[in-house]
Amino acid sequence: MDRYTLAMSITAAALLLTADLATAQRGRGRSGSAPGPPPRSERGQATAPSERPAGGSRETGSAGGERQLPSKTTVGDRLEKNAHLRTKLEGLFPPGTDLQQASNGFKNLGQFVAAAHVSKNLGIPFEQLKSKMTGGSSVSLGKAIEELRPEADAKSEVKKAERRAKEEIKQAEAAQKKER
Repeated sequence: MDRYTLAMSITAAALLLTADLATAQRGRGRSGSAPGPPPRSERGQATAPSERPAGGSRETGSAGGERQLPSKTTVGDRLEKNAHLRTKLEGLFPPGTDLQQASNGFKNLGQFVAAAHVSKNLGIPFEQLKSKMTGGSSVSLGKAIEELRPEADAKSEVKKAERRAKEEIKQAEAAQKKER
């Protein structure tokens, strides 16, 4: 299996797992709802989903105390925690761009970083690319390139951007670990 096929297979598997986990966290997945006992009312009865705290971030334990449930880490959260990656990405955007806001709506960090590289490499305004990829009828990075720059070789641009994104994320995470 060549590297590209392997990378795409791994990426597809990761996206499927992420989607399945996200669905399970919302309580609609095949694997059921969040782990642990269901929240209890004041009388000790299980509460209906509509009676549970908004966002599902807290759950009442059996001893009456509250415990934090794990929350989904967003792309913005990952950027906030990694100054090395933020610094690299700032060079791909106009000065003063809020990376938290720019990353909002992307499914994962790799997708956001790859889109930023494509935007810079092909001269496509990032907001146009983002709206194609994260809007109501979202499309893949390759399809967005085909729609916005039909003359570009979308397949090779996606491959180049995804490879670069993977390298940058890996390097930034390694640098961050060294600092700890």
